[in-house]
Amino acid sequence: MAIAVSTSAAIRVNPQVALAARAGLTSIPKQLPPWLFYDEAGSRLFDQITELPEYYLTRTERSILTEYAGEMIAHAADGARLQITELGAGSADKTRVLLQAAVEQQGGVLYEPVDVSSTALLVAQARIEREIPGVRVMPYASDYTNGFFLDRTNAGERRLVLYIGSSIGNFEPNDARRVLHKVRKQLVPGDCLLLGVDLVKDEAVLLAAYDDAAGTTAAFNKNVLHRLNRDLAADFDLAAFAHRAAWNPALSRIEMHLVSRRPQQVQISALDLAIEFGVGESIHTENSYKYRPDEAETLLAATDFAPIGSWTDERGWFAVHLARAE
Repeated sequence: MAIAVSTSAAIRVNPQVALAARAGLTSIPKQLPPWLFYDEAGSRLFDQITELPEYYLTRTERSILTEYAGEMIAHAADGARLQITELGAGSADKTRVLLQAAVEQQGGVLYEPVDVSSTALLVAQARIEREIPGVRVMPYASDYTNGFFLDRTNAGERRLVLYIGSSIGNFEPNDARRVLHKVRKQLVPGDCLLLGVDLVKDEAVLLAAYDDAAGTTAAFNKNVLHRLNRDLAADFDLAAFAHRAAWNPALSRIEMHLVSRRPQQVQISALDLAIEFGVGESIHTENSYKYRPDEAETLLAATDFAPIGSWTDERGWFAVHLARAE
């Protein structure tokens, strides 16, 4: 339960963080939105996660993009010149193979990475412009899930929106449709979306990817508490919470939680709140939905996209879908 306390804090509070924390930690059950992971420290931790041996997602998707990038770009362009926008770009590591393919096919390309982390965007911009001549980077720091605005492309150009990394899997099914509807509203007929989705597979493989032996994912999960300590003058004891990953077969998703190791009360001074935790009580921090065959195509069709191509790895662990705005 949440109890009002008299403490006030003269700190500069991000209203989005404050609203998310108040709503999530006073709800039953407690929860926090996954975008809170991605401060500067969280973005660095996630980059480390993508290199872990257990975390198959990034290298599997990268292998698909590396093999088929030229084909994807050609299908998306369909004779026109492409401009590329990426949602949740982060370090844009995998994106470079697509940008290179676009440069090879059309001589140059404008790339608009969108991400909540301005630091990650600046690092990505410097690296891409240094390594791939012909790419002009225009970064856009924004939480794309809350709406964003894209300028219209020039005459004779089409936009390709990249939504890769299985980021769509972090959303409940209704919210996933809402996000893709927002993307569709920013596009005109003929523009394209490239969507990466993780597929259902053996439970042991899934669990290892979200609970690695090195504890990097646990540190990433707990970093959200560190962020609340910093941004909202909270006093979470990170050692008093355990990272837990669980497979929910009924909902086809991995769930991540922070589980209270003991009864405790956490003060959040900037919100004048004290939050009570019972032993074993959790904060639900993330879902990662795993798609079954044809589910991604159904989602795209429901959000006014016409599927035009899909690619997967030889094990069938991950899929990348290309669809055109109708």
